[in-house]
Amino acid sequence: MLTKDELPDCPVATTVRLIGNKWKLLIIRNMMYGGTQRFTDFIKNVPGISKKVLTDNLRALEADGLVRRKVFAEMPPRVEYSLSVLGKTLKPVFDALMAWGTEYKKTLPKGKQPPMP
Repeated sequence: MLTKDELPDCPVATTVRLIGNKWKLLIIRNMMYGGTQRFTDFIKNVPGISKKVLTDNLRALEADGLVRRKVFAEMPPRVEYSLSVLGKTLKPVFDALMAWGTEYKKTLPKGKQPPMP
């Protein structure tokens, strides 16, 4: 978990520091709207993410207190990821991103897609 001294003074920069990369946004989106996920769920539903990048981002989100990791003592081991109570407080942010993205797509001419990052 980060300390206040490790975060930028600007609240927007703090938010970007915590969730501001493409992969973290998509990982959180999957849990926000799809509930608890397993590692293979992310691999299937986050196109283009590698196992290493997924692992690194899940660890960072867990370390920052946004994601809970639950390991089940069974063979083979099963691990599930879900948003923490703090992570769930991001819902209004993600709802706003979804609404903005939906409206933006309506402004594009038919047959033309926005460039992919």
